Amino acid sequence: MASNTDIELRKGIIYSAFIRNHTKEGTFRSFEKDLDRIKALGTDIIWLLPIHPIGEKTRKGKEGSPYAISDFRTVNPEFGTFKDFSHLVDEIHNRGMKCIIDVVYNHTSKDSVLLKEHPEFFHWDDKGDIITMIPEWDDIVDLNYENKELWEYLFTTLEQWAGIVDGFRCDVAPKVPIDFWIQARKRVEGINPSAFWLAESADPLFVKQIRNYGQPCSSDSELYQAFDICYDYDIRGIFMEYLEGRLNASIYARLLMMQEGTYPENYIKLRFLENHDQPRISELIKNESNVYNWTAFMYLLNGSVLIYEGQECMSNHRPSIFDKDDIEWNHNHAMNQFLIKMGNIKKENISTGAILNLYGDDDSDIFVIEQKSKDRKLTAVLSLKGKDGYVKVSLPNGIYKNLIDGQIVKVEYNKIYCQGLPIIITEKIL
Repeated sequence: MASNTDIELRKGIIYSAFIRNHTKEGTFRSFEKDLDRIKALGTDIIWLLPIHPIGEKTRKGKEGSPYAISDFRTVNPEFGTFKDFSHLVDEIHNRGMKCIIDVVYNHTSKDSVLLKEHPEFFHWDDKGDIITMIPEWDDIVDLNYENKELWEYLFTTLEQWAGIVDGFRCDVAPKVPIDFWIQARKRVEGINPSAFWLAESADPLFVKQIRNYGQPCSSDSELYQAFDICYDYDIRGIFMEYLEGRLNASIYARLLMMQEGTYPENYIKLRFLENHDQPRISELIKNESNVYNWTAFMYLLNGSVLIYEGQECMSNHRPSIFDKDDIEWNHNHAMNQFLIKMGNIKKENISTGAILNLYGDDDSDIFVIEQKSKDRKLTAVLSLKGKDGYVKVSLPNGIYKNLIDGQIVKVEYNKIYCQGLPIIITEKIL
């Protein structure tokens, strides 16, 4: 792990938003109006998708991808002014939250300031044509990290933003040299010693694919040298296989628990059901009760939790990032209150240094999560496929209270009967 990673980030809740689609106006100022509601979800950090100007050449969609950036050092005028952005960050801070921005340092748009002013920062072939290292990413061009002057330009850019925001979510982090990230973190510490670093780490198959192209690509284990949190894409494929019935519960639980022995003892993963690159969870899981179980499941694994805008109202529409495509809001949805409840449980009832145990019952698809600390144990019983049934728990027989709804939970013969809805209980260890 990065030497100064704060293990308390395991209790963190990160809210992801794209300014263009979050409100009808699609501006920094209009986003401010939603800060109190976002804070009420238990949010600690707001992650803004790229806020920079978007290239016009070979745009995808009418508005263009925010990840095809034309200038790393200013803001998209469609969202507002630099002053508007600074005001938004101040308002986020005034509510006790932090703000991080997307850093997209693998590539730029095809008409970027960097390409015009520093063509030597890019890859070119023998014919003098610029190269995109992954052909399907045809609206961008890749930066060439063999040029150390590029490193200095980007370090200086990060230092500029570190005086305003609280950290960075780093896009396609594995494709940027790990030594760059290690040095970037040190440089930023000179401006903001507590800056937060989130890596969009990759599925192991993606890492292998890029390496097969003859290009370097960092695994999660390498990225943890520079980053506080990595994505849990290392188990995303496993998650999908379980949903599709290609893995049974005990194997899924065992593979998840491998993270506990694979990464540093104080590793932190970003736990999520959906994000701007992945389908809405309500697209993948049609039974609404099951979504509540899965939501509780993600909150209780070791790591910070990501809420992707619209998830709190169980939206089944994933907005395009290439066009103006507003979030379909329903702030009265019961999921909103459930996320608030789960946020309180995560912050108040889970020790950051707790021992995590996870079990899956093959017959019922009911999972048991245990978080053990010195003086307390949390036990969760979660039916990920909505089935009823008895499940064995490591609890004394007796009467307990479900932290979710306050209902009585009875343990008899060391078993709990699960009716398909989440059960979370705690006991003091004497």
